[in-house]
Amino acid sequence: MKLSTKGKYGLRAFIDLAASGEGQPVSILSIAQRQEISISYLEKLMAMLKKAGLVESVRGVNGGYTVARPMDEISVGDVLRALEGDLAPVECAGIESGQASQCSGSSQCVSKIVWKRINDSINDTVDSIYIGELVRESKGLLANQPGSGGCS
Repeated sequence: MKLSTKGKYGLRAFIDLAASGEGQPVSILSIAQRQEISISYLEKLMAMLKKAGLVESVRGVNGGYTVARPMDEISVGDVLRALEGDLAPVECAGIESGQASQCSGSSQCVSKIVWKRINDSINDTVDSIYIGELVRESKGLLANQPGSGGCS
């Protein structure tokens, strides 16, 4: 499975928003500058995240975006699915229960077992990593950088 730029940049931007915001709106310009993502592309990503209910927009002079729910309730899987859609590595009607009838060879297909295990593994992994965890990790990394007041 290979994520598109939407998934990679969108996740980076979402983590930046969560780490920078602390409940306050963060401007799209500041995220774009820190993450080196074009403003127009970032606006598209934020629109997708807003549609999924993961971010909220705040209008006005001090406006921007905020994380819509507690960071420890939003998984990497939530963010990636909002941006990428289904995370399945291959299209296989036979790996989802109830869809096997859509695949003429499903009853004899052994490879669907492989695709299902890979799919389950990907989903289990991204659903077990929470944004709050990544924000805490990023703050720990920043604190340990030389010149940032942390250990060198």
